[in-house]
Amino acid sequence: MARKILITCAVTGGGDTVKKHPGVPVTPEQIARAVIDSRKAGATIAHIHVRDPKTGGPSQEVKYYREVVERVRDSGSDILINLTTGPGSRFVPSDDNPRLGGPGTTMTPPLERVRHVVELRPDLCSLDVGSMNFGETGFVNIPSHLRIMAKAIVDAGVKPELEVFDTGHVMLARRMIEDGYIARPPLFQLCLGIPWGAPATPEAMRFMRDLLPADALWAGFGISRMQFPMVAQAAILGGHVRVGFEDNLYIEQGVLAPSNAALVERAVRIIESLGEQVAEPAEAREILGLPARGANPVTLAKAG
Repeated sequence: MARKILITCAVTGGGDTVKKHPGVPVTPEQIARAVIDSRKAGATIAHIHVRDPKTGGPSQEVKYYREVVERVRDSGSDILINLTTGPGSRFVPSDDNPRLGGPGTTMTPPLERVRHVVELRPDLCSLDVGSMNFGETGFVNIPSHLRIMAKAIVDAGVKPELEVFDTGHVMLARRMIEDGYIARPPLFQLCLGIPWGAPATPEAMRFMRDLLPADALWAGFGISRMQFPMVAQAAILGGHVRVGFEDNLYIEQGVLAPSNAALVERAVRIIESLGEQVAEPAEAREILGLPARGANPVTLAKAG
């Protein structure tokens, strides 16, 4: 029997990609439209960042998240909504005093990083487990902050997606699960190819998968030219997949993708060529143990 595979579409991210591709969505209206179109192309989940509509840079403004979520929900789309909590974790030491943050630092208190999740109660939200060099900046997610964020997320009735960029992150996530901060079964996202984390290779994906708890649900992705090879690899290894402009702007070598939807359509073809099937959102809710659409997640969480 064919396995049901979830496709996440990460439609914009927060990186400096707006200058590289005119189709990267910036305004809440554009981001919501990209989410809706990705669902029509076959995506099951939308992973959502927001941007400053004037500058195109990353934003943590709750009002932008709210507008995107309301536009998607008001459209009638049944796609699952996954809001990021990654912004607010960059540290760039000051040249004069490395104890202080210099230009580019975004460090934000942990409860502020999840305020939009607590207020909007999406189906899912990311939780970046672990710190690392992220290109030329520090990506800082210390355990005490992660515990505060995890508690707020769970109390809001939202399922965290544990984003892990290297093997040590998996081990920290396992400890948080064992200590009761993350409910079982946990959901992991293996993020590969980001400098300087685990590489986007079959060997790295398999090794990280093998470190996960036995009951874990997981997905994986590679950035840039490794996006589609890692779609195939994750499907083969028993995981779910992710594509989208956050991770890759190209449909083939040297050719910019016309849209997020085009990336989703290629992922659908890869999955189906392997003899598997793409899950519908209702099936995804069952796979992930989420309440039915329209149910109150906080009420159900407390009842459980």
